[in-house]
Amino acid sequence: MKRQHKTYSKPKRPFDKARILEENKIREEFGLKNKKEIWKAEAKVKLIREKAKKLISAVQEEQKNLFERLRKMGLKVNSIGDILSLDKKDYLQRRLQTVVSKKFNRTPKTSRQLITHKHVLVDGKAVNIPSYIVSTELENKILLKGIKLIEKSKKKIIETIENGE
Repeated sequence: MKRQHKTYSKPKRPFDKARILEENKIREEFGLKNKKEIWKAEAKVKLIREKAKKLISAVQEEQKNLFERLRKMGLKVNSIGDILSLDKKDYLQRRLQTVVSKKFNRTPKTSRQLITHKHVLVDGKAVNIPSYIVSTELENKILLKGIKLIEKSKKKIIETIENGE
């Protein structure tokens, strides 16, 4: 079994006040558990940028493949300049936790709890990973288990009122 390596790196200056304040804002905005999640997002964006830098001199077809993959992921990218200007916030917007909180008007913390307790269905399957990156195809296929039950009970109540009265 291969050893798994870290998917992030810690900041070089651990007590930089400006960075700490910025990370605290991001943590609150997206309802993240800890700053490690921010560092992971930074690392992913850094990898995407490195791929784009390598493809600057490559064939147009390879560049289009990268653009298409990133568009499916939900990032608005049309050129290498767009990829190089990506920010960790753009990546954090595509997390399941953020998508659920925006789609169902929940706070980020409540949406995180719903996800970890397997109350969120993505394409009919329960997902309990808040950092799951939601593609644009799956964005419309996100449901809450409780909402299904509430909608069914509302329909039954309406039917009984219409039939009974």
